[in-house]
Amino acid sequence: QVQLVESGGGLAQPGGSLKLSCTASGFTLDPYNIGWFRQAPGKEREGISLISSTDDSTYYEDSVKGRFTISRDNTKRTVYLQMKNLKPEDTAVYSCATSREQEWMDYSTYDYWSQGTQVTVSA
Repeated sequence: QVQLVESGGGLAQPGGSLKLSCTASGFTLDPYNIGWFRQAPGKEREGISLISSTDDSTYYEDSVKGRFTISRDNTKRTVYLQMKNLKPEDTAVYSCATSREQEWMDYSTYDYWSQGTQVTVSA
């Protein structure tokens, strides 16, 4: 079965950490750019971090820069999002998605999605 499977979401305290994983089932991640997205209650989905397929270049939105780290291990078919110094405003459903387009920094090219995992940051 071809799918992206997430794990690692849950509850964290402000200032705490969580690590999300996005694992490909039924295909390899090597040719794909991978993006992490989130959707907070009442808000539109937003892209927060990207990693390219060619040279593992990364991109972060200002809201997560310096706190979140994206990485990939193609041998494990997995992309990670290490989240540190979490804030209540990081509370959202987090999803990963793939893109095969050359324009890896264009969020609109990401079109195959995981199911999403809830991250809640609260004391």
